Amino acid sequence: MSTTFDLRNPGRPIHVGVVLLNTVTEHLDIAPVGFFHNISRDFVKHLPDAVISEDLKTQALDFTTHWVTEDGTTPGALSGNLNVIPTDSFTTCPPLDIVIIGAGQIGYQATATEIDYLRKCYAECSAFLSICGASDSLLATGILQGKVATGPRFSLSLFRQMAPGTTWVEKRWVRDEKIWTTGTLLNGLDAVAAFGREMWGGEGTLVEHMIRTGYFPTRNVDYEDEL
Repeated sequence: MSTTFDLRNPGRPIHVGVVLLNTVTEHLDIAPVGFFHNISRDFVKHLPDAVISEDLKTQALDFTTHWVTEDGTTPGALSGNLNVIPTDSFTTCPPLDIVIIGAGQIGYQATATEIDYLRKCYAECSAFLSICGASDSLLATGILQGKVATGPRFSLSLFRQMAPGTTWVEKRWVRDEKIWTTGTLLNGLDAVAAFGREMWGGEGTLVEHMIRTGYFPTRNVDYEDEL
C-alpha cells in the first residue's frame, strides 16, 4: 500500500515504533532504533561544535519512539534478561511511520492478534525494517508474498520451501519498496545505515557525518568482503 507521508520532508515528528511480540526478542536486533536518536534534535543540540557544526545541526529531525506490546502494560522481554517498559499497546499506539521488529525465540508462532497488528503497521507505515529472523514472523502475515527478501543465511533454504512466493536472496539487507529485511542480527546496523543514507544522506549531510563518526558498518551487501 502506498503512503502519502514523506520521510524526507516530514513536517512533523516521525513516529518510530519497535514492536515486541509475546516472545523474547533479540536485543541486538532492535539496536538499530538508536540510529534515529543519533540524528534527532534532542541529541545533536547537546553536541559541541568541535563534534558537529551548527549547519549540520539544522538538519536534525524530530522523532517520537514507541515501544509497543500487545497490552501496553506487560514489559517486552529482550535477550540478556532485559525488559522494556512499553509506551503503547496495539490499540493505543498511533500510526507508525517507521516500524522495527526483531527476531523472537526459535519456533515462536505469532498469534492472530499479532499478525493483524503487523499487517496494520505495514499498511500505515512508510518504512518497515525486519531484522534477522523477524522475517519468520512476517511469513504468517502475507506481507512478504511477492516481495524480494532476505533472512539469516542458514535459514534461507528453509524459507524458500516455506514461502516460495517470496524471492529469497543472500544479502546482508535488501529493500523492496517500503520493506527492508536483513540477514542476521548485526546486519540490522548495515541496513539502518543504508536506510538513513537513502532517506536523508549524501555528502555534507548530518546522516553521513553521524554514520562516519559513529563508525556504523559499511560492508558489502553481498557478503563479498566476508573473511
